[in-house]
Parts: sequence; structure tokens; C-alpha cells
Amino acid sequence: MSSRVLLHVGTPKTGTSYLQDVLFQNRSRLLKQGVSYPAERFDEHFLAALDLMRLRWGGLEREAVGAWDRLAERVREHDGTSIISHEILATASRTQVQRALASLGHEPGGTGGTEVHLIVSVRDLVRQIPAEWQENVKHRATFSYAQFLERIRDPERDNRVGAWFWGVQEIPDILARWGATIPPERVHIVTVPRPGGPREELWQRFSTAFDLHDLDLELGTERANPSLGVPESALLRRINKAATRDLPPVHYRPLVRELLAHQTLSKRTRSPRLSLPPSEYPWISEVTESWIDELTQRGYDVVGDLADLRGDAPAGEQWADPDKPAERQVAQASLEAIRALLVEAADRQAEADRLRVKLEEARRELIRARTPRLMRTMEWTVQQLETSGPGRRALGVYRKARGRSSLSA
Repeated sequence: MSSRVLLHVGTPKTGTSYLQDVLFQNRSRLLKQGVSYPAERFDEHFLAALDLMRLRWGGLEREAVGAWDRLAERVREHDGTSIISHEILATASRTQVQRALASLGHEPGGTGGTEVHLIVSVRDLVRQIPAEWQENVKHRATFSYAQFLERIRDPERDNRVGAWFWGVQEIPDILARWGATIPPERVHIVTVPRPGGPREELWQRFSTAFDLHDLDLELGTERANPSLGVPESALLRRINKAATRDLPPVHYRPLVRELLAHQTLSKRTRSPRLSLPPSEYPWISEVTESWIDELTQRGYDVVGDLADLRGDAPAGEQWADPDKPAERQVAQASLEAIRALLVEAADRQAEADRLRVKLEEARRELIRARTPRLMRTMEWTVQQLETSGPGRRALGVYRKARGRSSLSA
């Protein structure tokens, strides 16, 4: 059984894609150094989280059946340190948390069993709120930014959007659910640095929380979850309204989320950035201060500074409304999206043509393999005769004598 489990349960949009890709790409190196990141595929921990919480996710929930128990078994089989990481675990209920911790060998109070450390990475709500709306749009949502803000401000939180948002973003509640039976010194909060800080600072904080400082790791990665600007977000929402009814999730993810959003529109970095409306800052600031006070009193280990949760007040004159974008900018983004889809369609057609040629070649080879030797010899003779004038004349005389015109005669 693992002597120690580092359990990272969120939150979304805090560098988790980069962290998980570094862990996945280095799993062999980690294992040689006594650390297990159990995953045969990059989304294995995501599937395990879906299974643990019985979440519906575009049909992937069927593929996820049994994934948590398999992951937990691999953790128990490792004699050393194991790491589990996925941000949607943040929304697990207390019952699901209890099941997860028990399956990892945790005993309440931390007096025996596996030494479980809880890690939660957090970022200020000023950046998290627009990022969460955009993630909804990248997952087929059609509601406006204004509607999103209204739903998360609903104190009852009885709508799906608001319930999910606070389930993965309300830091004190996440820590209360996951850390209820874990000693506070084993609960670690990693704060995302404020804007403008060194690029490597967040990884250094993750390294501290996960005790990866002295390990030989390759930190280069191509995986990311890039952000979109205002016109690009608006365009994606319009695409959702126009096309998602006709586009099943199995096709939406590669074509819209990956090709258009991540690979094409995210490269338009000169367009206005999505941000929090200035009118929303006062209540966000009030919520943040209450969180900082509560987390300070609980005595958790903080890697970084809780003051990082105080997001910068948005500048009113620079704010761009994604519900009323500049149409010229949307049109420019649309042209790039169309170009990307045309190139993708051409590439797919070229691949289909290539496969069609290979299939035809295979069909001909199969026919030849089934053709008797005498017939193959006759075909070869005819082909040779067709290459010269005398040969063609001889074939003409032969066919006329047979009263046939078929080349196979």
C-alpha cells in the first residue's frame, strides 16, 4: 500500500492541465524515483473522477465505469508515494469524498493507514469567473455572459450552472468536504500568482506542494487549456447556438473545442481579453475577504500567499462585453475559423482518397491472388503484346477471328 498519497482535487483553471501533463509525461521517471502517477492514458484520472461522482459527460461516463476503483487499486499496490490529480474532484459530495479516501487507505484523523495529503490549487475570482463562463461555452453552452453572472449570483444556487460553479470554486467549502478527516497540516493550498509574476512561479509552488523539488523531470509540454478573447468567445457561443443540435459530442470535441477554440481562435491574442465586469467587483471582493479570514483561521499549509486571492479591480474603460462584441472582430475570427475548417476538410478528404487508393490496390491484389496461374499468364501475355505495334496487330487479328472485342480475349 502507498505510504503517502498526494491528492490534488482542484480547482479548475489553476494550471492543472500543465501540471497533469508534466506528471503524465514523466510517469516513468517519477516511478524510478519512488513516485507513482498511475495512468496509462492522459485522461485516466478524469475518467476516475467521473466514475467516483457518477457524472454525465458527453457519453464518456460509460467509458468511465469502474475507473476509480482501478485507479485506487493501483495506488494501493504501490509501495511509496502516489499522486492523483483532477480538478473536477473539487465538486465531490461528502459521501463521495468518504468513499474516495477509504479506497486509498485513509483512516479518519490521520492516526493510521495511508498518509493522505490534500492539495487544492486556487486562483482569484476576478479571473476565475470569466474563465468558468468561457469553459462552459467550450462545452457547448449557449447562455450569455450576463445570464451566467446572474446564475452564479443567485443565493439559492438551485440552478445547474451556479451549483457547478460554486461546487468547484468555493474554496472553504471544498476544503471542508475533502479535508474534514485530514489533519490541517496535511492540507495544502497552492495559490496561483497574481498577474505579471514570473512564468515559472506557479510550477515552483506545485513542486513545493508535491515535494518534487529534487526530482529529475522534463517540464516541456504541449498540453494546455488556452483562453479566448471576447470576439472569439462570442463566435464560439454563436456556433453553439447554430450547430450543436446537429453536432453530437463525439464530433463537437475534436472539431469545435479542439480545432476551433484551442488550435485556432486561442492564437488570436490581440483581441480584447475576457474579464470581470467592473460592476461585479465589489461583491467578489467581499466574498474573497471572507474566504481569506476563514482559511487563515483553519491553519492550513499555504504555498504562496492567501493575498493572491485578492484579484485586481478591472479597469472600466478597458472592459469589453462578450454579449455585445465588435462585429468586425467577430467577422475576422469567423474567417479564421472557416479557413481552419476548410483545411481540416481538405486534409480529411486527402486521407480518404489515400485510403481509397490503398483499398483498391488491396482489392486488386486479392483478385490476383485468387486468379488461377493460367489466367495470370494470359493477362501478362496480353499486356506485353499491347506494348508494341506488331503485338497489337496480332491481338487484333486474334480478336477478329474470335469475333470478340474484349481486351481479356
